[in-house]
Amino acid sequence: MPIVSVNDFVVRFANVNGSGSASANQMFARGVMRMGVPVATRNIFPSNIQGLPTWFEVRVSGHGWLGARGGADLVVAMNPQTFDKDVASIDPGGYLFYDNSRAIPASKFRDDIVVIGVPLTEICNREYTDTRQRQLFKNIVCVGALCALLDMEVAVFETLLSEQFAGKDKLIAANHKALRIGHDWAKTHLKCPIGLTVRRADAIGDRIYVEGNSAAALGAVYGGATVCAWYPLTPSTSLAEAFTSWCRKLRIEPQTGAKRYAIIQAEDELASIGVVVGAGWNGSRAFTATSGPGVSLMQEFLGLAYFAEIPCVIFNIQRGGPSTGMPTRTQQSDVMSCAYASHGDTKHVLIFPRDPGEAFEFGARAFDLADRLQTPIFVMMDLDIGMNSSLTAPFAWDGTRKLDRGKVMTEADLDSGRDFGRYLDVDGDGIPYRTYPGTHPTRGSFFTRGTSRDAYARYTEEGRPYFENMERLLKKFETAKSHVPGPIVQRARKATKLGVIHYGSTAAAMDEAAVMLAERGVDVDVMRVRGFPFCDEVVDFVEAHDRVFVVEQNRDAQLRSLMLIEHGLDPHKLTPVLHYDGSPITARFIARAIGDLVQPKAKVREKALS
Repeated sequence: MPIVSVNDFVVRFANVNGSGSASANQMFARGVMRMGVPVATRNIFPSNIQGLPTWFEVRVSGHGWLGARGGADLVVAMNPQTFDKDVASIDPGGYLFYDNSRAIPASKFRDDIVVIGVPLTEICNREYTDTRQRQLFKNIVCVGALCALLDMEVAVFETLLSEQFAGKDKLIAANHKALRIGHDWAKTHLKCPIGLTVRRADAIGDRIYVEGNSAAALGAVYGGATVCAWYPLTPSTSLAEAFTSWCRKLRIEPQTGAKRYAIIQAEDELASIGVVVGAGWNGSRAFTATSGPGVSLMQEFLGLAYFAEIPCVIFNIQRGGPSTGMPTRTQQSDVMSCAYASHGDTKHVLIFPRDPGEAFEFGARAFDLADRLQTPIFVMMDLDIGMNSSLTAPFAWDGTRKLDRGKVMTEADLDSGRDFGRYLDVDGDGIPYRTYPGTHPTRGSFFTRGTSRDAYARYTEEGRPYFENMERLLKKFETAKSHVPGPIVQRARKATKLGVIHYGSTAAAMDEAAVMLAERGVDVDVMRVRGFPFCDEVVDFVEAHDRVFVVEQNRDAQLRSLMLIEHGLDPHKLTPVLHYDGSPITARFIARAIGDLVQPKAKVREKALS
């Protein structure tokens, strides 16, 4: 039976990279949102420039689920290279939309899906003479046909096109015409609507639709960042580009036109982190945006920043690895490498935003953490957050909020006779006082070094001062527990001894998976970890449950490993649930993986009865 669903289905567009389909696909998603229905979009694209397959998924969810669900109810198959794969991905009862200008053998289809053929190429060849116009308008004709098939309001798309080409009347008229051609053809030749329909609703509210990297970059601006040094690397490049764009709007001195920021595209990742560490030592709030391969190249400077206690922020937009890996696929693959980046006994603070909203919040907060703790802070995003747009609550900012510069001594403090030792633990929290270079003509810090020294920054290779310094750094790391974002716990509807721990971009899928598990009779308490070092609440959560599933997107269960290393937890209590094929983790995957582990006997019994 064909799938019948209102405001609850997944559309997947299968295209060729460079075909001009991206803007039309995004317009389709925005059209659904203009009708008041939430969507979650994901762009899956190759790492080359042109010619390889690309997919764009639009999840229409009146319930408001924003994670990847898994499967597809409607596939718009526009790429002959992937046609078989695309047909296979459709859920039973789903729909295949394809260009039937050329005949396709019946063997290419499935008996359990609905096949919809629209002669897009034939229509465009008839209407347009220019080759490029035929390709570009073909995408708009396609959107028009989908508009009719899904019972959407064509006026919504006309408005979107008018906004997109504002001031270019000829383009507006031409695109309106292409949209109407597709819409009218489908209305005349096909049974409209199909079982999947979009019905006007009011479920968006005041939420905004924004890309994670852009949100993080704006957070950096609000967090007081004035220096960005970076080297292009997918999927982090758009964060540095967005920071540049935001600074041009928000960091220009109105009276003089002077730029109140410095953005440097360095010759490589090592140089970029060197600039950031130097700027941080000098008192600027500085950051770099990179991915796993970049972090690998930054190791020595990260060790310097940790040991010399220099504030800096690293936005790590994780991708598949190791080596070049899958540059345009998502993973949570750098947890361990960032937690212990550099050689020797090094521990770094990590924070894990779940979506663009927290990318903005944590993007700003990271700079306060870096100054307060005098150490590198890693903002651990990934491609799924960074390079995709998502619905999120409007960014909030307290206009009275002051930047937390941490323990900084002024010239007056130094003149007052206060004892200043750059690495002296005065307050017992492991965090020393610092001065900005040049604060005082004769007192305070004027240089730093990466070699061992005593509490007064005097060079020494004696064992005792080195030991005491390393112990103080551990104490500071313990202090960091009370400063990083705390975990969020969602309790099951009834008491349970089953728990789930997850983090970052798994959140949206995990929210939905918890509901799916409850419907299956599996109740779980869910904790989302938002920072490392782990606070005591994380340990308490594990100890309060008989079994805790740790959901993450990497092969080696890196967060689980970090929990075992840092807290000596019983490894038998922590069951890994791992997804690492480069695609975003789905609610179906999580629910199935945990459900099958919890109810294996029930599955065996059901099989025997059948």
